[in-house]
Amino acid sequence: MSKKVYVGNLPFSMTKEDMVGLFSEYGEISEAVLITDRDTGRSKGFGFVTFEDDAMADKAIEETDGKEVQNMKLRVNIARPMGERKERGGFGGGGRRRF
Repeated sequence: MSKKVYVGNLPFSMTKEDMVGLFSEYGEISEAVLITDRDTGRSKGFGFVTFEDDAMADKAIEETDGKEVQNMKLRVNIARPMGERKERGGFGGGGRRRF
């Protein structure tokens, strides 16, 4: 069974290859995705790593959450499906329509 891990607070200079290098020591990685801005191609500072083995994913979370990389403390935990994320407050929509 595979487990997807969220990796946040990544340095903006980090590449997908850097991320794979950081996490590959914990086990076989089936997928790694670094989220980038669609206009600039620059990293948004987070990504996802999918491990082939759940136990290895758990070990990676335990050992890398809070680890300092390029003066940034990583935030690493189990990725949640989009529907399970916390609802965020915001300024969304609801304004007057202009025709």
